[in-house]
Amino acid sequence: MIFDREYYLQKLIQKQRNGLIKIVTGLRRAGKSFLLFDLFKNYLLNSGYDDKHIICINFDGEEYRGYRNSTDAYSLIKSKINENEKFCILLDEVQYVDDFVPMLNSILHMYNIDCYVTGSNSKFLSKDVVTEFRGRGDEIHLYPLSFAELLSKYDNKYRCLEDYILYGGLPIVCNDNDVKSKSSYLKNIFKETYIIDIIERYGIRKSEELDNLVNILSSGIGSLSSIKNIVNTFKSVYGTSIDINTIKSYIEILKDIFLINEVERYDIKGRKYIGAERKYYFEDIGLRNARIGFRQIDRSHIMENIIYNELVRRRYDVDMGIVNKKVKSKDTRINRQYEVDFIAELGYKKYYIQSVYSMDNEKKRTQELESLKLVGDSFKKFIIRYDNEGIYIDNDGIINIGFFDFLLNEDCFSFD
Repeated sequence: MIFDREYYLQKLIQKQRNGLIKIVTGLRRAGKSFLLFDLFKNYLLNSGYDDKHIICINFDGEEYRGYRNSTDAYSLIKSKINENEKFCILLDEVQYVDDFVPMLNSILHMYNIDCYVTGSNSKFLSKDVVTEFRGRGDEIHLYPLSFAELLSKYDNKYRCLEDYILYGGLPIVCNDNDVKSKSSYLKNIFKETYIIDIIERYGIRKSEELDNLVNILSSGIGSLSSIKNIVNTFKSVYGTSIDINTIKSYIEILKDIFLINEVERYDIKGRKYIGAERKYYFEDIGLRNARIGFRQIDRSHIMENIIYNELVRRRYDVDMGIVNKKVKSKDTRINRQYEVDFIAELGYKKYYIQSVYSMDNEKKRTQELESLKLVGDSFKKFIIRYDNEGIYIDNDGIINIGFFDFLLNEDCFSFD
């Protein structure tokens, strides 16, 4: 089945000939090449472009291995165009070109060229796009399939969610109906594509340390962690010592290739970021599950990971929140911290969100509601519930949203 990736295709269409380099970023195997070389190219052909005016170059392929320096790559592109006609240039995995920034800046000076590129590392993150291309880069981040995109393949949303929770949203995996094949592919691609790519590209010498770190992060999604805690885990679980700076650099690499995302803690009342602890989420939950052999299928934390991914796909800035409350302990009062799973912000909009797998008793309900009730400001508060469907406001003014309703309705936060 072909997933049309309509949202991303429309983004490319809207940005045609805007004078900027259109940069499609994302996790490897998320579908960047298919979006550019198939979906977008077909759109161009159907809208009147002649095939000879669409130049496609894949720098990750053997055919173009000899053009991986900027001078040769630029000469190759120049040889395929002329100054009298308009051309569309599609460049795949351009980070393989040494010192590619001058090459792309040179292309920008050609008035008859509309240029689109893909990249799989943080050289193309928005903050770097502004610096590297002097404000002339326009980023589109392509995520793995959302649940709503995957559902187009299914006639049963419950079965679709089960597969999504286990195998994630990489298109090639979602198009495979064999369970063993899905599992094997995810395990192999993690090792053969992501880990080996990191080792080769970043010159990692101690690959076992990197492997162990990935295992630790995979096991701890949705849980607070710090560099110090990770160092201690290396000692207690693997019996080895590892330098704090090494851990930091490895985590940055995993973020660079879009494998994981990091969420900071924010003191809601104090209005500041606090502490060294973070949460880590995987951009594709199937890769995370494969890494731990599909053993730790903690649905509560997986649900939290999926909600995070959906929020950032909808372009929200996301933090986790902390609120403090004085509580009595024996003969004194102590400060107790309560966690708000997500603070989601988009422009002037701000929402406080709790992810709850089940609220099947009053104690659990009180526990989950407490942090939201302590926030105190007037922004909307939500509980996203796996064990419920529909949207309603409870007696505390907190909006309850079923997991399906959140995943399938991008306007669900507009509920009054």
